[in-house]
Amino acid sequence: MNARARTVLATALVLGIAAGPAGPARASAPKPAAATPAHSAPDSAPDSEALTAAIAGLPDASATAALVRISGSDGRWRGSSGVHDLTSGRRADPDARFRAGSVTKVFTAATVLQLAAEKKVDLDRPIRDYLPDLIPAAYEKVTVRQLLNHTSGLPSPDFPGTTVEEWYANRFQVFSPREMVADATAKKRLFPAGTQQNYTNIGYTVAGLLIERVSGHRYESEVTRRILEPLALHGTSFPGTDPRIHGPHNRGYQRMTLDDGSTGLRDVSVWGTTDGWAAGDLISTAADLERFTKALFSGRVVRGPLLQEMFTLPDDSVRDYSTGRPAAFSVGLTYWKLGGRQVWGKSGGRWGYNSGIGGTRDLSRTLVYSVNSTNAKGQDTNKTVLNLIVATFGKPAAD
Repeated sequence: MNARARTVLATALVLGIAAGPAGPARASAPKPAAATPAHSAPDSAPDSEALTAAIAGLPDASATAALVRISGSDGRWRGSSGVHDLTSGRRADPDARFRAGSVTKVFTAATVLQLAAEKKVDLDRPIRDYLPDLIPAAYEKVTVRQLLNHTSGLPSPDFPGTTVEEWYANRFQVFSPREMVADATAKKRLFPAGTQQNYTNIGYTVAGLLIERVSGHRYESEVTRRILEPLALHGTSFPGTDPRIHGPHNRGYQRMTLDDGSTGLRDVSVWGTTDGWAAGDLISTAADLERFTKALFSGRVVRGPLLQEMFTLPDDSVRDYSTGRPAAFSVGLTYWKLGGRQVWGKSGGRWGYNSGIGGTRDLSRTLVYSVNSTNAKGQDTNKTVLNLIVATFGKPAAD
């Protein structure tokens, strides 16, 4: 892949914008361990050689492990590489659990859409109608749909730290969803609701509180009852205030300034995620996320016409708040144009862990990955993730 194509793809993945021509519906208005592939059928489309190369050579400076599952009507591929931990150097566990980060948003959005299908939530109704005690009058025009497609104009709350070292020092701090929303809504709006798109966690924090208010149950319990249990996602869980990953998992490492002043890798596997909550605290496995992706795209999670909300972008007048590019976030998902394919999915990042799900609308190709990145929340997309996505779906169209 040439430098231009790599730059376009990196921009697309970091900013969540489509590379190439738009096509989706829009609303009107130790020693490196060898990659271990499980080969696809002989005549299937996944390029086994390119995929093996994409995750080979781990651990390296940018990642310590990678887990990959590719499925679809045109074939399947399984692969893993890297190590379980840097101390023992033993091979990465392909069935390991990992922090899924913002992939959580897809579960949250699907739960709200289920409630909408049951007439318990109206996507066009102001969120203040449901949470009048929490959403002030300044945000009275923000609708439920605008929360879910990042066009609400809500700013992010303040957190204690801007660097990874500061975040690490506060890694066990517990954040209250209501306090985060109160902090955010006390600020001036970024833009009038529905006019621009700005990807943040806060809309999904509010959506989690909406689920609790409408259902009468805890957010985690409602998503478990509606999605995890029916799909038998036994390796998927919500950690709550527990900073640990329970069950088998490959250790996550983050490059940062160490206690002696040097720069190196620190084990960050134990880290609280209450700042993410309904926007980013899920723990899962590659197999579970693959099962979820197939069920979601095929209409077995969100049934009926409301599923189309997940595959519809805001209208052409809505642009990204930071870049001015076309909006690329739907309700719960992100759109990319790769290799001539329309690809929908969601990426996620927690310290030490990058993850993602994605696929074509017709399920001819799906991808689930977990990459133990050493700069998982950095501005640049991890090179293993970049290479893996290109090997799976193809290159973006160069402008």
